[in-house]
Amino acid sequence: MNKNDKKKHNKTGQVHPSSIREFKVKEECELLEFLLSKYPNLSRNAVKSLLSNHQVSVDGAPVSQYNLKLVKEDVVIVSKRRISKHQRADLPIIYEDNEFIVINKPSGLLSVASDTEKSRTAYRMVSDYIQQKDRHQRIFVVHRLDEDTSGVLMFSKNAKSKEVLQKNWQDIVQSRRYYAIVEGKMEKQTDTLVNYLKENALNLVYCSNDKVNGKKSVTHYKVMKSNDKYSLLDVNIDSGRKNQIRVQLGNINHFVIGDDKYGEPSDPLKRLGLHAYELSFVHPLTNKKYIFKAPMPEEFNKLF
Repeated sequence: MNKNDKKKHNKTGQVHPSSIREFKVKEECELLEFLLSKYPNLSRNAVKSLLSNHQVSVDGAPVSQYNLKLVKEDVVIVSKRRISKHQRADLPIIYEDNEFIVINKPSGLLSVASDTEKSRTAYRMVSDYIQQKDRHQRIFVVHRLDEDTSGVLMFSKNAKSKEVLQKNWQDIVQSRRYYAIVEGKMEKQTDTLVNYLKENALNLVYCSNDKVNGKKSVTHYKVMKSNDKYSLLDVNIDSGRKNQIRVQLGNINHFVIGDDKYGEPSDPLKRLGLHAYELSFVHPLTNKKYIFKAPMPEEFNKLF
């Protein structure tokens, strides 16, 4: 160990990086080798101590096993302090087998880490739960839900499955269904909305007539219930664009309640009125069909 290495250790041998650092993985490799390439001035033992002291996370979930397999697009974070692990006994699991784990994600919880939030995510919760049973097991993101949308969220337990599902996602998914509560009574009991969506400099999505640069988005809806103020819709989307349902319904002046990002609708539930209740797909490797469902939130019914 050189002089600089010694300065970065305290009496317990813990490494203290000068700042939190974040690295994106560009190709498959093992975690220890990846960290050694990023910290060439540290000895192998010093880098191992980062792991044993739980100062390293992958996609927001703390890890300690040096031979963990990293895949392209993983984000590795090295912290100045220990990253605590949490026991997960009350995870809202819908389905679990050797290949997938599916949860009913609560509203207000990010699917994965963001620039401003690294730890309080669905990915972190599921990863903690999985590693309680097998510390060498990890999970992989297949798809995402908006932070304020609740419902069916699936993770894969192996990189091969994640890769083949993501690569064929638009073709293999048979249904993506949502419950949406919007302001007002719908002019039509059932309809199909077709728009071309674009994103502005503020990362807000909007409907455009630009068929060349816009992303075609198709949303079907059917009215389930309505009263003087609100309508409960059964929504099925053909395309999975960012904020698609919120933007397309807002474009016909029926904003999803609680949506402070698009329009200024009322907020009677103190949450976004959007819930992903069904996801079905055919596995491209086994041809097995999966259907996952999450029940309607109780508060949705109470409005009607």
